[in-house]
Amino acid sequence: MIRIYDFDALSPEQILNRDLRAEKNVEDVVDAIIADVRARGDAALKEYALKFDGAEIDTLQVTQEEIDAAFAATDPDFLETLRMAAANIEAFHRQQVHKNFVMNEQDGVILGQKYTPIEKAGVYVPGGTAAYPSTVLMDVIPAKVAGVKEIVMTTPAGKDGKVSPVILAAAATAGVTKIFKTGGAQAVAALAYGTESVPAVDKIVGPGNIYVATAKRKVYGKVGIDMIAGPSEILVLADGKCNPAWVAADLLSQAEHDKLASPVLVTDSAELAEAVQAELEVQIPQLPRAAIARASVDDNGKIIVCDDLRKAIEACNIIAPEHLEVCVDDPFAVLNEIKNAGSIFLGRNVPEALGDYFAGPNHTLPTSGTARFSSPLGVDDFVKKSSFIYYTREALGKVQERIADFAEREGLHAHARSVTIRYEE
Repeated sequence: MIRIYDFDALSPEQILNRDLRAEKNVEDVVDAIIADVRARGDAALKEYALKFDGAEIDTLQVTQEEIDAAFAATDPDFLETLRMAAANIEAFHRQQVHKNFVMNEQDGVILGQKYTPIEKAGVYVPGGTAAYPSTVLMDVIPAKVAGVKEIVMTTPAGKDGKVSPVILAAAATAGVTKIFKTGGAQAVAALAYGTESVPAVDKIVGPGNIYVATAKRKVYGKVGIDMIAGPSEILVLADGKCNPAWVAADLLSQAEHDKLASPVLVTDSAELAEAVQAELEVQIPQLPRAAIARASVDDNGKIIVCDDLRKAIEACNIIAPEHLEVCVDDPFAVLNEIKNAGSIFLGRNVPEALGDYFAGPNHTLPTSGTARFSSPLGVDDFVKKSSFIYYTREALGKVQERIADFAEREGLHAHARSVTIRYEE
């Protein structure tokens, strides 16, 4: 059963209580996999597919025939849902596109900044206990909007050696360039270093288990990554007027993801806290993934009761959740008080699942308190900024002595002379 806590009795560390560190044996396994993929390429990927996924793979790359068959096997109504969701996601992310700028406010001086898309992006899509076509849309479409030329997707095949049809349909809808049947840390290694079949990319994005997250951390520097994502989280901020059945259902929408997922309710109502606690016991046994939800709720879930809404918002900002539902009378009145959250769902009629699948904002979000300093996946993750500077000889001459003096004060004579030499007779 989920436990109820008094906010004033908890320290900030107890309120957050999330840990990103991988076990030592995970680190060792990932190190060995990365080294093996670097040494043996495609052969290693095929062996790991058989070992971890039970899939015998002849050709790693998904063929056009397989994609066509996936479309034929997918419910036409769901294909329309994919297209509608893709349109919403694209429309939202187009608002994130930055414009280049130029400053020409001083005589002889031109300054500016330009945005350039990365050349190749790698998108990791988890497999295992479920298929996630939503992750395909969320991770690929921002890259397309940014102007990335080549988008390489990896995802594990099933025991039949095939990728889920809905994953392939989503990939084709979103505009993936190439798809490969490989998962886990080995897929991350292939994207980072390349193999005979899988091209090396410039940046890897997408969620995954602890082995995937650890591999991403280890290849960072060779390639860019979006974030080190931990288990999924939801925090529901609710006042006493909320329907406890709705709140419980929203908590379970993330609890069913993973035994390590973290469902949290923060409320100013002790009555609601107790009602939600009871309602969870009603709803958990009804879920197909009841065992996973039970472990998540019992081990990582909590209900925090606060004296008032101000303290409840303070608790939310300490936790910095991945998903934050604001279920109060006027959510817009408190929006600016919320400082730390990956994605914010405003009002009693906005379940987290709306953002997961359809509304348009990205669902690849910072976890484990990292929303204090990081942001959802977006167009910015697929572009680079470059500044540029132009001075005429006359404009540089006006400031040459100041630049040289600055350099000399830092003990860098060559810096100084690189400016003054241009004006020596």
